[in-house]
Amino acid sequence: MYNIYLVEDEENLNNILKSYLEKEGWNVKSFLNGVDAQKNIKNRPDLWILDIMLPDIDGYQLIKEIKNDCENIPVIFISARDEDLDRVIGLEMGSDDYLSKPFLPRELVIRTKKLLNRVYKNSNKIPDNSLKSFGVYKIDEEKRMVKLYDNIIDLTSKEFDLLVLFINNQGKAFSRENILDSIWGEDYFGNDRVVDDLVRRLRKKMPKLNIETIYGFGYRMVIM
Repeated sequence: MYNIYLVEDEENLNNILKSYLEKEGWNVKSFLNGVDAQKNIKNRPDLWILDIMLPDIDGYQLIKEIKNDCENIPVIFISARDEDLDRVIGLEMGSDDYLSKPFLPRELVIRTKKLLNRVYKNSNKIPDNSLKSFGVYKIDEEKRMVKLYDNIIDLTSKEFDLLVLFINNQGKAFSRENILDSIWGEDYFGNDRVVDDLVRRLRKKMPKLNIETIYGFGYRMVIM
């Protein structure tokens, strides 16, 4: 699943674009101003979509900081200003594509899909079923490895199994019995409180995960 960060200060347009992008199965986090987006640069999503004209920090400043943090992250600029000037400046600063307002939301989806395919399909960064971006974390299911930026998080086998269960079923509620069957197997005999201990350990090692407790039932991971 690709992680896409959208920065657009027009709230209605922001909601529409977010909805269209999410229909493609992408994980989209949107921002209405540059300051909030700036705070999330270190998360390193798979793609940024930036409006140039923002009420505080403009798109030019944001792309500069994004590229300084990780120059390989692709960026699509959108703007209602002088198309030729913004396109040239954007390309000079490292943008990969440009859309001039007004545009159809479907056009952004098509451009986004083509850019993601071009950047990641022949790269070691392919976010497929074995490598996923999840908020600030990168999860490699094949290698059973989790990274926070450039640091590897040391998880036990069952902690990793629980993480995979949650990220592949975001928003789904699991009873303690469901988790026991999935992680320990149906033949396990013992106290279901081992689930609580496992969740506690996972929360401690990966505090930015949003794992909710459903009292009297179990747990679910809320979409980030």
